[in-house]
Amino acid sequence: MSTIVKIIMGDITKLQVDAIVNGANSTLLGGGAIDAAIHKAAGPKLMEDLKSLGGCKTGEAKITDGHDLLAKKIIHTVPPVWIDGNSLEEEDLINCYKNSLELAIRNKLKTVAFPAIGTGAFRFPVERAFQVALESIRKFTGYSEAIDEIFLVAFDQETFEIFKKNF
Repeated sequence: MSTIVKIIMGDITKLQVDAIVNGANSTLLGGGAIDAAIHKAAGPKLMEDLKSLGGCKTGEAKITDGHDLLAKKIIHTVPPVWIDGNSLEEEDLINCYKNSLELAIRNKLKTVAFPAIGTGAFRFPVERAFQVALESIRKFTGYSEAIDEIFLVAFDQETFEIFKKNF
């Protein structure tokens, strides 16, 4: 069976999946809109876990328990800051997906939900970020059947429409 990819609109913190992915800053100690929502929904024990991880580099990923979330785990990845599209931003974003999916597989997580990584405070253009996400997921899941479902979660109607148009 191959991995099923679905696009949905909603609040990633309310999904009952094995893991949600958090586009975080390099400290992992809190940041923009989705990161802040995940921290709030997961509860104070998440911060304790994150302090012990010592941050994370751009494109890399680390994992914690989901704590008060419905998701069992949170995969934290640091997206690149969009500069001009010629500064390795796409390669770094590809690595966010690759490293997040590798962590999911190593931890035997079958369902994973991604937000529109990098499109908020990191300013990655939504359409381009979505294309990178799809290409990365297709490449990665093309040689692995370890993940059953991947959800690409749009947080608003505008993002969802871009997802639908490019899916």
